[in-house]
Amino acid sequence: MRIFIAVDLPDQVRERIAEIAANFDRSGVKLVKPELVHVTMKFLGEVEERVVKEICTALSGVASQPFKAQIGGVGAFPKPSYIRVIWLGASGSFDLLHSEVDRILGSFGFAPDDDFVAHATIARVKRVSRETRMELGVEVSKLAETMLGEFTVDSLSVKSSTLTPEGPIYKTVCEIPLKGTRYYQR
Repeated sequence: MRIFIAVDLPDQVRERIAEIAANFDRSGVKLVKPELVHVTMKFLGEVEERVVKEICTALSGVASQPFKAQIGGVGAFPKPSYIRVIWLGASGSFDLLHSEVDRILGSFGFAPDDDFVAHATIARVKRVSRETRMELGVEVSKLAETMLGEFTVDSLSVKSSTLTPEGPIYKTVCEIPLKGTRYYQR
């Protein structure tokens, strides 16, 4: 299974994401469906099903309490002058949560992510003209201070990802409450 660990976003934030993403709707730009937008804590890649179950159990030991988070501030990777990914910033205790996830997954042989940046991808830029790339950079700058909302992060999800020509299909394998006690199998 192709697996990643994520924080899901509430519906009221996802509704606003559709409004923001519409600013980038151009040929050569693939918008992420709002219902699929999340904050990736760690991408694991292909993992055997039995190991995924062990990961779900191990992550129940995450030493993190629920925390307040904010989504907003449009940015781009790798840089505004050459955009490949358009994202919304995520602030709150994501760095601490990520450190805990890294700590636990280290025992499974997963390398730590030293360059973690909490964000939610809203679009991927494929082949676009130089002019379009410049237009996208202007839009990113205009929306850099736009806040979409605040919410409480109270769980982590282990998700499987199946890639299809129509886009990825995500399925929640397990959800771990941020209490370090148990997880819910889905």
